[in-house]
Amino acid sequence: MPELRQNLATKEWVIIATERAMRPEDFRSQRKPRPAGTEHSKTCPFCPGNEAMSESAYTLGEPQRWKVRAVKNKFPALVEDAAHPKAQGGVYHLLPGEGLHEVIIDSPSHCKHSALLSLQEMGDLLTVYRERFQASVKREKVSLTLIFKNRGEAAGTSLEHPHTQVVGSSIVPSGIRHRMDEAEKYFERNARCVFCRMIEEERKQGTRILFDTEHFTAFVLFAALSPFHIWILPKRHTASFGDIMDREIADLASVLQGVLKKLDAGLVNPDYNYVIQSAPLDRGTTEAFHWYLSLVVRLNKTAGFELGSGMFINTSLPEESARFLNSVKA
Repeated sequence: MPELRQNLATKEWVIIATERAMRPEDFRSQRKPRPAGTEHSKTCPFCPGNEAMSESAYTLGEPQRWKVRAVKNKFPALVEDAAHPKAQGGVYHLLPGEGLHEVIIDSPSHCKHSALLSLQEMGDLLTVYRERFQASVKREKVSLTLIFKNRGEAAGTSLEHPHTQVVGSSIVPSGIRHRMDEAEKYFERNARCVFCRMIEEERKQGTRILFDTEHFTAFVLFAALSPFHIWILPKRHTASFGDIMDREIADLASVLQGVLKKLDAGLVNPDYNYVIQSAPLDRGTTEAFHWYLSLVVRLNKTAGFELGSGMFINTSLPEESARFLNSVKA
């Protein structure tokens, strides 16, 4: 029978459609291998030798032998020193589109996507994530910083060269505020962090865990919004991703690489998004929140029910998704 499951942290409901549930192996059979890419493209603005095609913001390594590079987005969603809108909002709120928008070029290779990075390369990438996150939150008009990756056309990517984006926003959207409010309500009722409680419960049940290391636990969510919806939670309680330590970066590199390799091998290099959720600045050093990385594999399309209700239908049992990924030899 169908199940209604709720995410303990966000209070989001999801329908687990057991009557039409697909086996995880079925998703693999629907995938077609991607054609092999080229190591370098003369026309790609992110490839080595083409540095003049983008405005540099940060470089890890030598300028001409860089490992990871951050550049300003050529078509930013938000900009510094944005002019005040000429239009009148009337009863509606209208603000300048202030903030920042950068692109982190994952590696010099034009075709080496994240699952193919070495452990050292993944660690370098996460180190730059931290650096650009910290640089963003120091800006006067940035209230929320999001680091996210779009992998593949279904996930919204427009350039082939593997990259990540950083957006610093001057406002905090209602969805983020709701997530923070729910975490604070749980903390007030239970005198503990809801995310720490989730780690404890996932480790106790064990049926959805993918990796459980010294510093991180990765698992398919009990109330997964879609097949293979994964969270990676740090065991050390901290609200801001900017506080991640070097030893934690090394551990996260291993866990994230392991998750991506399993998805790559098990689902034939699927499209996906991941985002690092961190507390907005207006919440201060809250004890209620806990940063985490959320990964969504793009296997289903959002339809009318999801748009109308805000509730997702998942056609794969989370426990079965975890079982399948744990069986993958990557």
